Amino acid sequence: METGSSSDSVGKLELQRERATANTKLGSTLPKIEPFVSRTHNPRELKSWAKRTGFVSTFSSETTTSNSEKFDSSTGFDLERGLHHHKNGGSSPKIEIDPILGRTRPARGSEIEPASGSASRSGNEFRNGNGRSLGLRDEKKRRRIGDESVVGVKDGERKVGLNGNGIGIGNVNVNGSGARNESVNGTVNEIPATTPPMEPKKEEENAGTDIGIEMYPGGDDPDTGGWHRHSGMRLGLRDNPGFVSLMYYALQHYLSLAGSLIFIPLIIVPAMGGTDKDTATVISTMLLLSGITTILHSYFGTRLPLVQGSSFVYLAPALVIMNAREYRNLSEHKFRHIMREIQGAIIIGSIFQSILGFTGLMSLLLRLINPVVVAPTVAAVGLAFFSYGFPQAGSCVEVSVPLILLVLIFSLYLRGLSIFGHRLFQIYAVPLSIMIIWTYAFFLTAGGAYDYKGCSPDIPSSNILLDSCRRHAYTMQHCRTDVSNAWRTSAWVRIPYPLQWGVPIFHLRTSMIMIIVSLVASVDSVGTYHSTSLLINSKPPTPGIVSRGIALEGFCSILAGLWGSSTGSTTLTENMHTINITKVANRRAVVLGAVFLILFSFVGKVGAILASIPLSLAASILCFMWGLIVALGLSTLQYGQTSSFRNIAIVGVSLFLGLSIPAYFQQYQPESSLILPSYFVPYGAASNGPVHTSSKQFDFAINALMSMSMVVTLLIAFVLDNTVPGTRQERGVYIWSNPEDLATDPSIYADYSLPTKVSRFFCWSRCLRT
Repeated sequence: METGSSSDSVGKLELQRERATANTKLGSTLPKIEPFVSRTHNPRELKSWAKRTGFVSTFSSETTTSNSEKFDSSTGFDLERGLHHHKNGGSSPKIEIDPILGRTRPARGSEIEPASGSASRSGNEFRNGNGRSLGLRDEKKRRRIGDESVVGVKDGERKVGLNGNGIGIGNVNVNGSGARNESVNGTVNEIPATTPPMEPKKEEENAGTDIGIEMYPGGDDPDTGGWHRHSGMRLGLRDNPGFVSLMYYALQHYLSLAGSLIFIPLIIVPAMGGTDKDTATVISTMLLLSGITTILHSYFGTRLPLVQGSSFVYLAPALVIMNAREYRNLSEHKFRHIMREIQGAIIIGSIFQSILGFTGLMSLLLRLINPVVVAPTVAAVGLAFFSYGFPQAGSCVEVSVPLILLVLIFSLYLRGLSIFGHRLFQIYAVPLSIMIIWTYAFFLTAGGAYDYKGCSPDIPSSNILLDSCRRHAYTMQHCRTDVSNAWRTSAWVRIPYPLQWGVPIFHLRTSMIMIIVSLVASVDSVGTYHSTSLLINSKPPTPGIVSRGIALEGFCSILAGLWGSSTGSTTLTENMHTINITKVANRRAVVLGAVFLILFSFVGKVGAILASIPLSLAASILCFMWGLIVALGLSTLQYGQTSSFRNIAIVGVSLFLGLSIPAYFQQYQPESSLILPSYFVPYGAASNGPVHTSSKQFDFAINALMSMSMVVTLLIAFVLDNTVPGTRQERGVYIWSNPEDLATDPSIYADYSLPTKVSRFFCWSRCLRT
């Protein structure tokens, strides 16, 4: 329909006469219908009236079928192609609503409810399956459908609803003296009823508009400022509640991410042959880099409130490198040799990632990255460690099982419990559980639960001569709280510095591995960018901004390689969960928390305390964190059609082969399985895999990549999603903003634009080049 001219009074009168004539003709053939008067404001009351008067039969399946045939032959509305003009006039086309950026919704039965409690609403208001009204709004806030002119609201009002098949249902009041129900195919039933008067402000807002259908959640088109209503958020992106409140929200944000920030060194450093002091140093280095990279990303990256840190994406390749054949029997300076090898690989892979972002190649690659690719890839990152999780935690079941249960109770069963207006159990589930079970393990240790006759926990298991003590050495190492000597050996003040472990070592084989892994990290970050932007009710970034964020992540990973944090730096997937449960998506709070991380990294005893956490506790928490990553990855499928067989097949096949193919490569175990613990055997396939060519460097890289679930899953999902036919709605293609949107909307521009001085610098540099 097209908007009628409110200024042409002659046109209005002619149109009213035509409609009055049509009503007279139809009224002679159609029965009179009693008016609907709501007495109890019960939705069933209007349904009962509709069935009694025959209103429902007007929009029965027969009418819908006949109308859909007309629409299929005469017009169409495709979200990929836009609004098509009608060939023969007619009425609104049959459409499929796309409410959330590429996600389609299955057809639902129509639900008709009376409008209640508002003087600004007149007549009957139709609601969709979610209870959200579909009615008239300002022209700027609607997608227009149809080509029929209507009279302004001052002369009459028109409301539109949707039936289960997406066909509009209208309710028109003419001149305030009567009402008539009008379906989209032109069938009209006259109802001699009057409606309450409208407020003048509402009349002015709706005057001269046509029937519109809300295409976006909350009823606001992304072209308006409605995206910046921080729906459900306690603190918005650019809000400033004051320093004290910011300090509280900052600590809350980072404490909820504690499991992702500090537990990787507890696994990787002992496996590399490092001491407790080395573990404390790596933790302090990781805190420093997480603070620096988060500040850089908040000001120069996408500028979303996302914490950067050591990602689990880089954990699998680090385990592969450290379990290479040449490092298995190395005893002297083993930790430093492996760390330098990992540093060199991370630097090369990060340089590739930076080039991918700064050259704009990532903007082209975004066209091929969709939720069906992101979901199984991120899920595979968590599933890749199933062979390590509980086998490591099971070394001390009296500690690990209560910890897992307590985390689940806090995060699931007590998530709705509010204390002083804050859901403390849901937000602080991980740190609270660790503190309680750590205290419990301390009492077990002090009470002699892990004391064995003639055995000392301070003596390494390799030096224990008694077989009885050797059998209990593993339990003492993983369960006792007094095994670590990090507190005694760490300094009070220590500042991590670049190249603290030595000059990085560069090898082709490890560089090839990290280049591919950097692609996996980029895909992970793309999904996090998009989901977070929708979560905070902002408009998605442009492809250029996404490329800028990926480029900066590559630069931050270069810093991680120089400092030696054992893994690269990337956007933590768990950010989405933290923002969702804390309802805080504030840039200032994230930056202030990053400053605290930097200050804590200078205090060596902080890293020592964290390094003293027993390995069984760390493995138990990681079981929960890896499961959470799997869930967050699969939740990305909400942007596509989850009921589509195409998507189900792609995700299922990708995940299954992503686990099964690496299992094939991992069955080629080392010649002596005693060299590696059982939970590290799968990561030794790089040196013993089935690929054998003339180049040992190439053999190592291919065997390593094919033994990692996330790489195989990404490869299969990427190929299938971009070759199997499917519509954009079915695939849930990510819809990124256009640069023109940022230029025309200052509020959106402020969310993603670089700081003023930095923008002036780039403009000045551009002017010099021209």
